[in-house]
Amino acid sequence: MNILDRYKKPTPKFFRILRNIGIALATTGGAILASPFGLPSSTISIIAYITIAGAVASAVSQATVEDRNSNSNPKQ
Repeated sequence: MNILDRYKKPTPKFFRILRNIGIALATTGGAILASPFGLPSSTISIIAYITIAGAVASAVSQATVEDRNSNSNPKQ
């Protein structure tokens, strides 16, 4: 399964919630970093890390799919 197929399949509920949290973190961090007022460099570093973590969490969560053909579920 390639990455395009993974993005087209439905995402499990937990990862949809995680994706939305990641999008919110990335958006908020990006807005704060783009603000016109000056912030201390340590604050900017922390916000930059939060922005990157949110973007990565949302991308990974979107690529997660539910495998319905797995043999790990004994009820099938």
